[in-house]
Amino acid sequence: MKFFFILLLFYFSSIFAQDRFAQVQIETISVSEGVYMLIGAGGNIGLSIGEDGIFMIDDQYAPLSEKILSAVSDIDDREIKFLVNTHYHGDHTGGNEAIGEQGALIIAHENVRERMSTDQFRAIFDQTIPASSDASLPVVTFTDELTFHWNEDTIRVIHVAPAHTDGDSILHFEKANVIHMGDNFFNGYYPFIDVGSGGDINGIISAGYQALSLANGNTKIIPGHGPLSDAIGLSSWLDMLKVARTNMQNLINQGLSEDQALAARPTSEFDDSYGGGFMNPENFNRLLYQSLSN
Repeated sequence: MKFFFILLLFYFSSIFAQDRFAQVQIETISVSEGVYMLIGAGGNIGLSIGEDGIFMIDDQYAPLSEKILSAVSDIDDREIKFLVNTHYHGDHTGGNEAIGEQGALIIAHENVRERMSTDQFRAIFDQTIPASSDASLPVVTFTDELTFHWNEDTIRVIHVAPAHTDGDSILHFEKANVIHMGDNFFNGYYPFIDVGSGGDINGIISAGYQALSLANGNTKIIPGHGPLSDAIGLSSWLDMLKVARTNMQNLINQGLSEDQALAARPTSEFDDSYGGGFMNPENFNRLLYQSLSN
């Protein structure tokens, strides 16, 4: 009977997942000349398209690969030559296998490959993420920075100090004046500080200011989640995070436990504006507390 129940649960979970992704439409936004942003479910995708071919950043969930490839081909039918993963989470790497099969070279920080190669546990959700298939793994890894001279642009892939995870990269398109933040920017939402994967609130804030040092008043900034933004939008989000960090640090300094700190509602002034996404106020504050307590 227990086995039958598990089968039923798996069946209906699969049907729910299929229905969820069946409703997703991929939206294409022109960011700058030759640079695009794709929005669907999961992390925002970046594209550089030109004579050299297609350079892609992240690829959302595996069930969306066909839709994503179709959206890319609607812009241009050249081959995807490079795929860079900003970090290891499945809503940014789920399409690796399908896109790798198209001939794309998959690239990421060395910690991305390491984490994708093994099961990962997320305590905040009591969830184990199984290791990815060998075909999904990055085949080129780096430690600090890579530079691509591609489509008449210079594209810097910059590893940042532990932030959203310990394997994050931001990408700077110097000529196009575009920055892709990965999940170091949740535009309009609280971020996911993945402390179990080396994430750190101080690193998220630091990565944001590192990006701002590359930006000017005309820079377009692609967040990991949320709408297209700019330097003003990123700066405003960082201001919120700094206040949240200070409020929580003050409670920690007073000796409050995690539950006591949450009861004090240190982010109450921001919850209505930023708490409606993947990270609700409770989970954000728990991870914020844990990050600052490490």
